[in-house]
Amino acid sequence: MHSLGDRESQKERKTGFIKSCHRFRKAAILGHKEEHVIDISKDASCAENCTCSSCLLLAPTISDLLNDQDLLDVIRIKLDPCHPTVKNWRNFASKWGMPYDELCFLEQRPQSPTLEFLLRNSQRTVGQLMELCRLYHRADVEKVLRRWVDEEWPRRGRGEHPRNF
Repeated sequence: MHSLGDRESQKERKTGFIKSCHRFRKAAILGHKEEHVIDISKDASCAENCTCSSCLLLAPTISDLLNDQDLLDVIRIKLDPCHPTVKNWRNFASKWGMPYDELCFLEQRPQSPTLEFLLRNSQRTVGQLMELCRLYHRADVEKVLRRWVDEEWPRRGRGEHPRNF
């Protein structure tokens, strides 16, 4: 007689159950020389800001949010102003390695320094940007980004498809 574990592994083999990354599972039926993907679902084993290659391929990048002008306007309004007790774009850029001379240069340009900072870090994920928000206690900016990731990003139809390089 087979144990429950044996039956489950046999079932996985029969349906062609594949684990491709510890975050995403693909249930596939193998047959007729092709693979049909049935379902993709999140595995709870990945952390929220997982940096494994599969998770990074599916995570929205700053480049993705640069296409949303309304979101950019809100972020600029929140991060452009200089205030002695509130962390802004300067702190974020410095944390991500921007040299002091470049920070000063961006302040002198007519374009938003926040936008410049985002453009120069467009390959990073929105999750990484939200980490900076948490680090600098900018819950207001994090909330805006979280809403965009949860509501706008999936609507764009990109959240479920890997990015091609």
